Amino acid sequence: MTLPALTTARLRLRQLAEADRDAVVKVFSDPEMSRFFAADFSDPAAASAMVDRRLEYRGPAGQGHWVIERDGDVIGVAHLRPSWELPGGVAELGYYVATPHAGQGLATEAAQAVLDHGFGALGLPAIWALVHERNAASRKVAAHLGFLDVGSGVHYGDLHRVLVAQAPVHGRPHHIELWVPDLAEAERSWGWLLGELGWREFQRWPAGVSWRRGGTYVVVEESPALSAREHERTRPGLNHLALQVATRAEVDDLAARAGEHGWRPLFADRYPHAGGDAHYAAYLENEAGFEVELVAAEGPAGR
Repeated sequence: MTLPALTTARLRLRQLAEADRDAVVKVFSDPEMSRFFAADFSDPAAASAMVDRRLEYRGPAGQGHWVIERDGDVIGVAHLRPSWELPGGVAELGYYVATPHAGQGLATEAAQAVLDHGFGALGLPAIWALVHERNAASRKVAAHLGFLDVGSGVHYGDLHRVLVAQAPVHGRPHHIELWVPDLAEAERSWGWLLGELGWREFQRWPAGVSWRRGGTYVVVEESPALSAREHERTRPGLNHLALQVATRAEVDDLAARAGEHGWRPLFADRYPHAGGDAHYAAYLENEAGFEVELVAAEGPAGR
């Protein structure tokens, strides 16, 4: 598993490697670095064992452990990985900068780079952090990064604040509007599919209807201004709408039932890997010629 290098104005974050062991052990050699840990990583054996655990990490693509470099020197480590302490395998952020480099905004800079990667490249809906109750400096960093304090609990053997950052709304889709030749047929196909995926009717008027999920909604409208009575997805314009489905089993279930609701399969001979071996999806087309792609959220992201 390969992590991308992340760069900031003053730092470079790159994937932790065996060759970094001595440098990371040196970062944690100051007892102050272990002040809020259950273990004493100023002990070289303990720090080396910690490096082992980080090197042995196997998890979702794009998540893992970085070293933080400044001017070519390792000054800390950061991670983004499924939490060992919070339920559901949610992504947890950690950041540690060596004591001589504290107070210069470097932890904030490094953590922001990891957050941007998690939200931008990985599309994570939220990222969590667990910060020791008495670690005022780290809590200040988290607040500066936009984390919200949602409570406290015993984690990693001591009392920690539970913090969460949500994906920024800037640049997200607000709504998608589809003009359709037959509103009743569109309701039959789109209404069923979106309802199965957790969307709920949002607005209705004589010529259209919309469904909403979170801050995004999809509109279908039978407009009198249509220039054609059919949709051709290979012409310039909308080719298809791709929607995430939680699991591969749910993709299979929706694909199996879609025919009863106005959808027919596309690329059936290559199901479920028409988009590539690592991409699990169902491609469907309704009677009006609109295509939808149902992508399993499990595993690597697709096109």
